[in-house]
Amino acid sequence: MDQGKKRTACCGECGSKECIKPVKVEKTAGEVGKIKIHNDGSYVQVAQTGEEVKLQKAKITLNDCLACSGCITSAEAVLITQQSQDELYRVLEQNRKAAQDGETSQEKLVVISISPQSRTSLAARYNLSSLDTARKLTGFFKQLGAHHVFDTTFTRDFSLLESQREFVQRFQSNDTSAPLPMLASACPGWICYAEKTHGEYVLPYISTTKSPQQVMGSLVKDHFSKQQGKPPDQIYHVTVMPCFDKKLEASREDFYDDVYRTRDVDCVITSGEVEAMLEKEGISLVDVTPADLDTMFSSTSGAELLSHSGGGSGGYLEHIFRHAARELFGQNVQSVNYKTLRNKDFKEVTLEVEGKVVLKFALAYGFRNIQNMVQKVKRGKSPYHFVEVMACPSGCLNGGGQVRIGDKEADKDLLARAEELYSALPVRTPEENPLLESLYTEWLSGRDKEKARQMLHTSYHPVEKMTNALAIKW
Repeated sequence: MDQGKKRTACCGECGSKECIKPVKVEKTAGEVGKIKIHNDGSYVQVAQTGEEVKLQKAKITLNDCLACSGCITSAEAVLITQQSQDELYRVLEQNRKAAQDGETSQEKLVVISISPQSRTSLAARYNLSSLDTARKLTGFFKQLGAHHVFDTTFTRDFSLLESQREFVQRFQSNDTSAPLPMLASACPGWICYAEKTHGEYVLPYISTTKSPQQVMGSLVKDHFSKQQGKPPDQIYHVTVMPCFDKKLEASREDFYDDVYRTRDVDCVITSGEVEAMLEKEGISLVDVTPADLDTMFSSTSGAELLSHSGGGSGGYLEHIFRHAARELFGQNVQSVNYKTLRNKDFKEVTLEVEGKVVLKFALAYGFRNIQNMVQKVKRGKSPYHFVEVMACPSGCLNGGGQVRIGDKEADKDLLARAEELYSALPVRTPEENPLLESLYTEWLSGRDKEKARQMLHTSYHPVEKMTNALAIKW
């Protein structure tokens, strides 16, 4: 199903016919009632007397959504109670009230981590440079009451490094529990689809490396919280993402701390929701007073923002390809040449040594390409060693949570501007990040230690498809 497509069903918000929380209808013994749907999409129960009673929509938590196997890729229409700008506003208001009452111990440290794709979408929308946008977003959130604003480009360095190492290990081993092709793991829409639709057939192929969002969650709630002298539950961590499915990713039980009863990422808001916050505050991003960027977890060089090569979805293919070519075959790849296959969202890259193809990678964006790729993997006929998988056509810069104008051509132009802004940033390899090595030592006690595995890697779980929602055990 296309990301961002509006759907209606029993609760009016999800497209699933197996929804575990349908509209609740009060039943009275001996009476027969009807349900009528008004033009505005509301539901009413009609009694035999003709009296109409409006029915309330069921509120579905993110965990409910994960338990339902009807929806595959899109979480934007779920009635979300803990993953919205309203929840962020609630926490900020609680902090203000605690400060006014002199109860500073009740205040939470609010951390905002912004993805480079969201920053770029907002930059394109307001005709700003990437750097000006970063400074203005920092100023906007700090004016609202946030304490720190970080950049997930920083933690993408961790994701890329770990993905590189994981691929080489898989390539060199014959471990059937970690086979090839290795499939990228940064896209939660793809992970949700794999768990619910293909289960144990495909999950062993997926990289165990956490996404940049969840690595930042680990970094903030573990290392940063100790630096600040605060327990994890006293830090409220918000990420700004290009994708609604990032809300589902943050809600996974794998990223929940049972001891402190807190998630690594407490709230995810999309680029479009940031625009809604600006509208609520009655200000354009252009007019926001900029603030200096936080330097702790950021990716800057002097006055410049830094990015990664390989496109707007993180550059996993290019970084792993270059690293594998060097580590496995002693080849330094200067440029990565893509061959477009059936469409612009399916491309491949090969490395030849002495006339023989030794590495074959692919990029598969959008579910049509993903489905074709998965079928070949399941039949054991995939020719690839690695596939960069993203649910959205054109990748993360075109995520369902990005800023939209509402006009097809205008949105197309907006995406083109975003791609231009993103590709204009200077790039740096993860190995060139001077802080990573010290964090591997100080935070993780070394690259191959158990804590590094816990903080930087995760696991996946097949979701059994339920044909009867009432069969779910709570």
